[in-house]
Amino acid sequence: MAAKQRVCIIGSGNWGSAIAKIVGSNAEKLPIFEDRVTMYVYEEIVNGRKLTELINETHENVKYLPGHILPANVVAVPDVLEAAKDADILIFVVPHQFIQRICSTLLGKIKPTAIGLSLIKGFDKKDGGGIELISHIISRELHIPVSVLMGANLAGEVANEMFCETTIGCKDEEKAPILRDLIQTSYFRVVVVEDVDSVECCGALKNIVACGAGFVDGMNLGDNTKAAVIRLGLMEMIKFVDVFFPGGKLSTFFESCGVADLITTCYGGRNRKVSEAFVRTGKSIDTLEKEMLNGQKLQGPFTAEEVNYMLKAKDMESRFPLFTAIHRICIGELKPTDLIDCIRSHPEHMDDGDKRPSAPVSSPKCHL
Repeated sequence: MAAKQRVCIIGSGNWGSAIAKIVGSNAEKLPIFEDRVTMYVYEEIVNGRKLTELINETHENVKYLPGHILPANVVAVPDVLEAAKDADILIFVVPHQFIQRICSTLLGKIKPTAIGLSLIKGFDKKDGGGIELISHIISRELHIPVSVLMGANLAGEVANEMFCETTIGCKDEEKAPILRDLIQTSYFRVVVVEDVDSVECCGALKNIVACGAGFVDGMNLGDNTKAAVIRLGLMEMIKFVDVFFPGGKLSTFFESCGVADLITTCYGGRNRKVSEAFVRTGKSIDTLEKEMLNGQKLQGPFTAEEVNYMLKAKDMESRFPLFTAIHRICIGELKPTDLIDCIRSHPEHMDDGDKRPSAPVSSPKCHL
């Protein structure tokens, strides 16, 4: 009889806690998993108490997912080594800025047969003007195979058990059903595809587009304009994957990780909300992150900067004018009102007759 699979969740923000609710429940019910699920929690003092103690006593993450009871078999652990040491499945769900440090801590201290599942949406810079997928970093640093999970999954709605879909990118035919069974519920439908890089890119890039949608909302430009930003954003997402991570399938963009996640994030996510406030208040992105997110991290502006780092190094900013404009608005080089000039002159706006741009690709304000 095969040994039961032990599961560790590395991260405990709102998304990590929502996933812990699902994973804990499934581990308790399914015989292939150990009942006990460890969850690495960065220790904080909340209302005079350690957050790990509060979670283990009340089975509620009172800071990041208040009002939702976690299964009693989910155990909060403040030491990432202690949480992960015996795990067969490591679920990574921390802000992508912290993944290098966590991998350095775990190197050589986990089971060599362990597998990873990354829920982290973002990239990391490489020397020389490139970027790297987070799953690739985890796999390289820890010497384990890593799959990814991305989808239209706002944490609060998942925690409220509202029906939604998600996408797991996994190339291993034996491990795919195990990961699916660990995650899937009656209200959280999982589709598994082999196109791992495209799934992960979608999860990162949609946060850039959501910032553009937030700028549109902040300027009260309406749903028609937001729809244009979403459409052009999807086109740039597809082009980006085709150029930098070729070999994927167009059909992946029509899974939950693609167009569904893009729409959801552009209407309800934190990147949209903060970007709207950025226009309305005139405050900086950093200030609004501190004021609005209760300790959570904003991924859109950070990802836009990482993507621009590579586009600029490869002299390709003009091929991705929406991504470039959003980045430049975030850092104050353009005004939010300049976004419309940039999308109006987007190269996707072509004359049907001769397929030349109907307006100049560059505009004076965008300098693209």
